[in-house]
Amino acid sequence: MPIWVRDGFHEYTKRLPRDNRLELVEIPLSKRRDGASAEEGRRMLEVAGKRDRLIALDEGGELWTTRELVERMERWRGGGRNVALLVGGPDGLHPSCIEQADETWSLSRLTFPHYLVRVLVAEQIYRAWSLAKGHPYHRD
Repeated sequence: MPIWVRDGFHEYTKRLPRDNRLELVEIPLSKRRDGASAEEGRRMLEVAGKRDRLIALDEGGELWTTRELVERMERWRGGGRNVALLVGGPDGLHPSCIEQADETWSLSRLTFPHYLVRVLVAEQIYRAWSLAKGHPYHRD
């Protein structure tokens, strides 16, 4: 992973308070074949846990505005479950991850490299948190 990815992700996660912690759990990539492997998907769902709210990041998911992300995050916090954001590797998410997800979120109709997605998601989570708390980071 390029150092700027690690540094970018860390920059946004360190700004979040403990009660809104964002933790990265990496699943080792399976051997590349035709698309994401079932084994990779199974491991991802296993790590997420049966009670977690699953949010699959997929280009076919719903496009959310920042304010819609704020609303969703407030609902997630009130739901009493941990939230697992599922980001696929170079071959995307296995269909089982998308099928089992409670919601599917698209950052864009463009396809991004999986390592860039972790920085984008961390920044968007921080942006939504700052907007909800009235912090000046987000500007309309």
